[in-house]
Amino acid sequence: MSHQARTILFAGFQHETNTFAPSKAAYENFERGEGFPLMSRGADVLGLRDVNIPAGGFIRAAEAAGHTLVPVIWAGASPSAHVTVDAFERISGEIVEAARTRKFDAVYLDLHGAMVAEHVDDGEGELLERVRTVIDKVAGKHVPIVASLDLHANVTERMLRSADALVAYRTYPHVDMADTGARAAALLERLMAGETLHRASRRLPFLIPINGMCTLLEPSRGMYEHVGALETGEVVSVSFAPGFPAADFPECGPVIWAYGHTTHAAQAAVDALFNRMIDQEAAWRVPFLSPDEAVQEAMHLATGASRPVVIADTQDNPGAGGDANTMEMLHALVRHRAQGAAFGLICDPEAAAAAHRAGVGARLDLSLGGRSGVPGDTPFNGNFEVMFLSDGRCRYDGPMMNGMLAELGPVACLRVDDVLVAVSSSKAQMLDRNLYRVAGIEPESMKVLVNKSSVHFRADFEPIAHAVLVAKAPGPMTADPADLPWKRLASGMRTSPCGPVFVPETVDE
Repeated sequence: MSHQARTILFAGFQHETNTFAPSKAAYENFERGEGFPLMSRGADVLGLRDVNIPAGGFIRAAEAAGHTLVPVIWAGASPSAHVTVDAFERISGEIVEAARTRKFDAVYLDLHGAMVAEHVDDGEGELLERVRTVIDKVAGKHVPIVASLDLHANVTERMLRSADALVAYRTYPHVDMADTGARAAALLERLMAGETLHRASRRLPFLIPINGMCTLLEPSRGMYEHVGALETGEVVSVSFAPGFPAADFPECGPVIWAYGHTTHAAQAAVDALFNRMIDQEAAWRVPFLSPDEAVQEAMHLATGASRPVVIADTQDNPGAGGDANTMEMLHALVRHRAQGAAFGLICDPEAAAAAHRAGVGARLDLSLGGRSGVPGDTPFNGNFEVMFLSDGRCRYDGPMMNGMLAELGPVACLRVDDVLVAVSSSKAQMLDRNLYRVAGIEPESMKVLVNKSSVHFRADFEPIAHAVLVAKAPGPMTADPADLPWKRLASGMRTSPCGPVFVPETVDE
């Protein structure tokens, strides 16, 4: 394999779109990052080399191989409803225009794979196709394009067709993001050396709840072990994306794909995984607890335990389209007189500002959160004591996003009864223990932790957890995709494992 130095166009554009969520992603959301690195351009993008994201792994691998990277932009925003036309066109436009500037030997894009814009169902497919058209026209020949994808990508035929190779994460929590970027670099190296990769793919006929995708648990753990084991002989790369089951368009859902030296080898790997998934479909179903059940069970388990019990407030996960401000879990904690509990991160800029004006030690009557508009979600009206204040700046030290600097705006710790509430001015998924510490809360010392997260928190919290529970409190991110009001899903798709089949409504003439 040749290791001749090449010039590689490099950019990142990440968004996971929940088309049922209440708020959209504007350009300003990408500027702030919202749990992702801040938007960066040019040489500043190379500063991501030590962050656990795909771009970091790709940069290190490409630089080690002696290639010249031409970084354009890296932009990501917290999952939400559709990306606005303005945000999509401005960020995509920068990438496409950069492709016009000179002849590149290759292109790498750090993408999510589940972006839906206001005007485009398949954001990544649109971007990849635009880049493909421009880059080949300028170069006068086929230039290899490789992209890394999130495990939750809704992989489309357009994406597969427009890229020479796509490679997805294999862990959820996503602790292998940088590793995936390095695997993308290895695939691009093969393509730049002149190898031909043949592709095969299959779409699965059922949606999977995101809580069921956790690779620390079965059946997901065993599935991904099998994915890695199939990369041998003529099979070069295998990926499985369970999808993001909250995007209402026909190609939402799980996809398996592979690249090999022959189409037959790639197809055999895909078929083996497809058959495994069909055989194990029932195992991908997920049980959920009500808020009251979760709090009562957590209090029971915490009795005499030396480590905290962690509850996932999964339906208000800002990593899946929630706004991190639903309050039913706080109502349940107070209703059941939970002791030694902490709840976070709650995004309520007005409450954080009021706490900062009042100062530590002050008591405030506040109407906290409860503005999602979701039935069953109401504000928590109460008298809070201000326990701690900070500027909201912290570094992620856990396995997820390790090394990233976060700027949450003014942060406050508010106490009601024996519950500490970490309140921020911008939303971020509770996936790192430092997001409690930035509010003055030491998570290891608590008896119960309620995290606005679905699965990512497990990477940093399971090592300190006595037990983990999953609560289904009212929120904008419906945990069971069978509960969503689908309108445009592919006909015949089962809306949950072994669940009901989607049938489009017929329109009378």
